Amino acid sequence: MLVDFFLQLKEARIPVTIREFLSLLEALEKQVVWGSVEDFYYLARLCLVKDETHFDKFDRVFARYFEGITELDEELKKEIPEQWLRKLAELVLSEEEKARVEALGGFEKLMETLKKRLAEQKERHQGGNRWIGTAGRSPFGAWGYNPEGVRIGQDRSRHRRAVKVWDRREFRNLDDSVELGTRNIKLALRRLRHFAREGAPEVLDLPATIRATADNAGHLDLRLVPERHNKVKVLLFFDVGGSMDEHIRVCEELFSAARSEFKHLEYFYFHNCVYESVWRDNRRYRAERTDLWELMHTYGSDYKLIFVGDAAMSPYEIVMPGGSVEHHNEEPGEVWLRRLLDTYPAAIWLNPTPQGWWQFTQSIGMIRQIMEGRMFPLTLEGLEAGIRLLSRSAA
Repeated sequence: MLVDFFLQLKEARIPVTIREFLSLLEALEKQVVWGSVEDFYYLARLCLVKDETHFDKFDRVFARYFEGITELDEELKKEIPEQWLRKLAELVLSEEEKARVEALGGFEKLMETLKKRLAEQKERHQGGNRWIGTAGRSPFGAWGYNPEGVRIGQDRSRHRRAVKVWDRREFRNLDDSVELGTRNIKLALRRLRHFAREGAPEVLDLPATIRATADNAGHLDLRLVPERHNKVKVLLFFDVGGSMDEHIRVCEELFSAARSEFKHLEYFYFHNCVYESVWRDNRRYRAERTDLWELMHTYGSDYKLIFVGDAAMSPYEIVMPGGSVEHHNEEPGEVWLRRLLDTYPAAIWLNPTPQGWWQFTQSIGMIRQIMEGRMFPLTLEGLEAGIRLLSRSAA
């Protein structure tokens, strides 16, 4: 079965070789890892991937290939314990049943109740509407439902209603080498252009060279000019993780197109809403962050600001101190968004969620109001409309 895995890695344009694959098989034969899918993942990545820029592609192939496996070859059965392959119980409710599930009534009440439950609970629970557990109607736990809940022990979002996420989150960087489907995006981005020749003269000016050579009695006289660049400067902020995982492909296409179109491009990541810091590398987002005040003092107000995100979150994340699902934010997300908009008046928000669904998510309406209506769907038509708005203020 690992032969197919090897071939899928090659199809994903990861430069794996037969020698590296044989090294992996040898390591398995010698039982370098035993009884852990996580250990096997790290061993396979160590043997097969020699450049960390391919880690994200490897992760996607690995997750897709080993997802939902129920039968393994004999030589691998002992490597992967059954508990790694089971899916936790999920609570599936109808819309009427969801309407009957009551929220606790406010952010402070939710946090206060969670502290009490953590102190009182002594064992695991499944189902029910009070304790921290799985497949229940309690505001705390995993794979259940509550209109205002704290997600604990669940690997992904289902209803997009969690007020807090109590687990360590892992995000991945967008791949700027994606080419498929970027051509039309590039054409839309080209509306945001203002060319200028700046810097050292290093490009041959053929007409001037011909004239100068003719004036010099046929002796070659090279004339150089600075390279012609798009002078427009862009700050690109990507929402990552959670519900944005559904939109990775279109975000990568936009990212890849923007990297090729703008010489002056700076990009950063955030989750759900912008707070006091953002980051460049999702693998080190906890340790290496950029302070937002520092960012606003580093990049001038002539930058065009583009947010890319579905704006689907708990309203508390926008308007409440401590409302972030990731950490305790001293100031609400709205405050930081408005500071960015004051610094960069030429700004738009691109939303990958179909525009017809926006009215059903309260937080989208709140972000649209903060953006003063400058939210556009992440479609070619929406992208062109947003770029036209930015191009009006291009210097």
